[in-house]
Amino acid sequence: MAIQIKDLDQLKVMRRAGLLVGQTLQVMRENIKAGMTTDALDAIAAANIKRGGGTSNFLGYHGYPKTICVSINDEIVHGIPGPRIINDGDVVSIDCGAIIDGWHGDAAFSIGIGTVDPADQKLMDVCEESMWAGIAAGKNGGRLSDIGHAIEQYVNSQGKYGILQEYGGHGIGTEMHQEPHVLNFGKAGNGPEIIPGLALAIEPMITRGTHKTKVLADDWTVVTNDKSRGAHFENSYVICPDGKPFVLTAIDGGKSELSRFGVEISDLLA
Repeated sequence: MAIQIKDLDQLKVMRRAGLLVGQTLQVMRENIKAGMTTDALDAIAAANIKRGGGTSNFLGYHGYPKTICVSINDEIVHGIPGPRIINDGDVVSIDCGAIIDGWHGDAAFSIGIGTVDPADQKLMDVCEESMWAGIAAGKNGGRLSDIGHAIEQYVNSQGKYGILQEYGGHGIGTEMHQEPHVLNFGKAGNGPEIIPGLALAIEPMITRGTHKTKVLADDWTVVTNDKSRGAHFENSYVICPDGKPFVLTAIDGGKSELSRFGVEISDLLA
């Protein structure tokens, strides 16, 4: 499938979907605590998406049975909510998506519960910062692999972490997953040109050990082979018609984080 390029009116609808995703993840942050089930989180997310006038793009996706993905500790992505209890010290990754008027938003974050191992906190911090480094590197006129190169360079500068190879970011628009696939590693200067109207979900997934993973018997949950803990962060962003980026799933459009990289966001979607 060809890469989908959006005009400003379409991006305005994508911003509504992205903002609903960002707001839903904020509700997750505010409500998650030790002792609750992952299913309880799912119910909160479902209610918030419905309240915001959206529908879940995860529910029913290739048969996926829930509204969000909740992955704990050695589970990196695609964990299915259920009766599992969230415990003190857990690293929990929550992935969420929503559709408004046919346009998609997709984002994720990881959080430590209660008393967190400092090494786990650093894992999450490194993963999150690598995502912002990737978005900042994905500039108008650049090349797609500039993003993965920036992510890999930052992660490797912070210590010995595994960067997942089989999973990465993706184009987003009238479908949740579109061309192009966005690697979280590689050399800069390769791949399609980054141009106005190109919307991408950037999502590094890293571990404290191996990059090698396997899928559990539920056909969804991705875990590390060596049981090491992982982290996952994601935001969807776009290059606007003025050539500046805007983070569709960030409450502030990415202004506060990207300003640290000297990147000014577009005001066309503000």
